[in-house]
Amino acid sequence: MASTGDRVERIYANFRGVDFRGEEINLVRSPDSLNVYKDYRETSSIRTRPGMKLAVEFPAKVYGIFFYKNLKLVHSGKNLYTVTSGGKKTIIYSGLNEAVSQSFVYEDTWYFKDGKNYLQYDGTTIKEVEGYVPTTSIGRKPSGGGSVHEDVNMLTGKRKNTFLADGGSLDFVLDALNIDEDYPPIVKVNDVVVTEGYTVNYAEGKISFTKAPDAPLTDGQDNVSIEFRKTVEKYKNSILNCTLLQVFDNRVFFSGNPDYPSVVWHCSLNDPSYVSDLDYYREGMDNSQIRGLVAGNNALWVFREPSESNTNVFYHNPAQDDDYGKIYPSSHSSITIGCVGRAINFNDDIIFFSERGMEGISGDITTEQVAAHRSSMVDRKLIAEPDYKNMILEEWDGYLLVIIGDKVYLADSRAMLNNENHAEYEWFYWSMEHTVTSASVHDGILYLGTANGVYTLTDTECNIESWWVTPLDKFNAPNKLKTTNKRGMVAEATGDVSVYAKTEDTDFELIGTHENVTDFFVTRIKRKKFKDIRLKFYSTTRFSLETVTLECFIGGYIKR
Repeated sequence: MASTGDRVERIYANFRGVDFRGEEINLVRSPDSLNVYKDYRETSSIRTRPGMKLAVEFPAKVYGIFFYKNLKLVHSGKNLYTVTSGGKKTIIYSGLNEAVSQSFVYEDTWYFKDGKNYLQYDGTTIKEVEGYVPTTSIGRKPSGGGSVHEDVNMLTGKRKNTFLADGGSLDFVLDALNIDEDYPPIVKVNDVVVTEGYTVNYAEGKISFTKAPDAPLTDGQDNVSIEFRKTVEKYKNSILNCTLLQVFDNRVFFSGNPDYPSVVWHCSLNDPSYVSDLDYYREGMDNSQIRGLVAGNNALWVFREPSESNTNVFYHNPAQDDDYGKIYPSSHSSITIGCVGRAINFNDDIIFFSERGMEGISGDITTEQVAAHRSSMVDRKLIAEPDYKNMILEEWDGYLLVIIGDKVYLADSRAMLNNENHAEYEWFYWSMEHTVTSASVHDGILYLGTANGVYTLTDTECNIESWWVTPLDKFNAPNKLKTTNKRGMVAEATGDVSVYAKTEDTDFELIGTHENVTDFFVTRIKRKKFKDIRLKFYSTTRFSLETVTLECFIGGYIKR
């Protein structure tokens, strides 16, 4: 506690981020800051963020920005465009869903999903994912039987049966009835396509030859192959209508279909075009919507909306089954908090957004999992955002950007704090020039989609309003009056900076404006007999702030 007559030197430095919980906070944080952050690549100071620079203009809202080979691919409105390095735009596909889209690359092929379409692109040709055609039965006698070989592919109604001809049978019975009449079967005998000499009974699923195919030359080797199509209602749309995807263990997992809110599907090993009708898992006993799929800690994590059952976080570990091969049994974690926003693996921290903010999972699949809160510093603003549930998450430059409309909350992976025995992130807060509808990072550059185009966060010349406010400071003497030192306040900074001061009974008042600062500046500040004080450093261009030094003399006791 400072005594009367003491001179107290206050140094504001090593700034950490914002703290929106109140005004009396740690001196390294700000109760009110806008559009500043730490650019660790260049400085340890806080500085104004870059501005949004228009890279490519588009006529409709941008729902996805992707990079593949030497191309930029942009989902704008109902169209998918390629954009060359010179800015030339070409529509390569139309009829897309006007919703947030996702993509992944497998074996040099780009795959795209938008909750309606599932496409593949090799840099030349773009098309729907046609689906691998499985051979569902092998070793069949003409009358049927044989062995089940492969599962039905939900992405296509096509399938094959192979038979052992006996040299006398005319009728070859398929393993499905009521096959599609608008798809003539493809019949092969000894690997040669046969286009005549048989009839098709679509209702009975039967091919009738006018002359019996010969028995195979090699005993026990199938020599008749019949490809047909049997469409199962809702199979294909079960996958197409998924809005979530996650690559894990060389498979792609799909979920987020509103018609099947608690179901997760996955493709076969190393084949994104094959989703077996048996490779699915139902998470929980109710129909709470799955909001996130995250790979991490050797598991696939599944996050559902809050439910009455309080089983909202599940995980899948790879396991080997004697009959089915690799499987992914579902286990529910000990976490009961539900997810209402999004989920992501942020530098090996499995996080999700609940009704109260960002949660992280402490503990892995071998221990009891506990949800540790990660966003206490910004919760008051964050969860009050009107579109909180429709946030966009993107990692950039060591930060996790939580983008909600034109607001961005930045969780800093390089600055953590301990709060009641658990780790939390330091945060910064931005307000953007445009509402952001999608985001992507390529070669360290942040790309932001908007209603009219794609922007990069690279403009260091534009005017941006930014500020940093110091916490309410009582100079270790809450019950005594203070007077500032006449020598003034010293700040290490760069750029154009205006300084404001506020005491307990005044508004912020301008005390000095400084232009083109390259090292430090001194501002004369004259405040007498105050209880507490706050400073505001403000700029409409770009500035940085490293340290602030302010001295006060402690006076007598405050009178009531």
